[in-house]
Amino acid sequence: MVDTGKKKLYKRLRNKYRLVILNDSTFEEKVSLRLSPLNLFTIIGSFALFLILSVALIIVFTPIREYIPGYTDVDLRSDVISIAFKSDSIERQLEYKQRYLDNLGLILSGKPIPSIENADIDSSRDYNKINYKKTTEDSLLRAYVESEDQFNISNAVDASPGKFGIRNFTFFSPLSGTVTNEFDLEKEHFGVDIVAPENEAIKSCLDGTVIFAEWTVETGFVIQVQHANNLISVYKHNAVLLKKSGDYVKAGEAIAIIGNSGELTTGPHLHFELWFNGNPIDPSVYMVF
Repeated sequence: MVDTGKKKLYKRLRNKYRLVILNDSTFEEKVSLRLSPLNLFTIIGSFALFLILSVALIIVFTPIREYIPGYTDVDLRSDVISIAFKSDSIERQLEYKQRYLDNLGLILSGKPIPSIENADIDSSRDYNKINYKKTTEDSLLRAYVESEDQFNISNAVDASPGKFGIRNFTFFSPLSGTVTNEFDLEKEHFGVDIVAPENEAIKSCLDGTVIFAEWTVETGFVIQVQHANNLISVYKHNAVLLKKSGDYVKAGEAIAIIGNSGELTTGPHLHFELWFNGNPIDPSVYMVF
């Protein structure tokens, strides 16, 4: 019974109809089209699909997409952050200049210069009685802010050499895991040890050029990457190296596989170091693992 109903419906859709356009005065036939409901649905569906694809292509490949809320240019955020840093620097320089002029005026008038250390202290408050109590909300907010840009593999501002060093770099975490041994200059531990599951990929923390990718007796397979501003990142105890000396790598690009190679190791982990101007620095200050 159901099949019979379907056959009747299909037959109705295949029935041919003629659309005729006549001249209202002379009844002369101008246009005649022979169509079926099935053909009509096919034509309308094809036209709708073509229209949707055309609109999608126009939005994706033209600047019109920038007018869609939440779909801004990928470079816009970097430009905004760069402008924010520059405006902050200008504001700070203006504050220093104004303070210099104020102090110069006090010197010329023979008045004492106020102490800078106590300039911003409110004498009406007892700072010794302030209770700094950590809350769950505060800890969650700090964790959210620290991890907000963890997977942003592009530098937020210009990474060209300058007086700001590496302060303006946005680092990509080389590995997501548990830190078992932290940076300690007194113990001559110049990096952090990160434990993660087996066969995890290790990524470059910034754009740079591989300057060393070899086997060493103590630290196994080691790879070093030279970055801008005389910054070098070092990745030790790898199982496999995916890059060789001279290769250019992007931030977030896989360069090795976590391993347990070398004599100075007690299990699969990554020993990660950062060296700036020939001195070791704590990687945990610049990124979250």
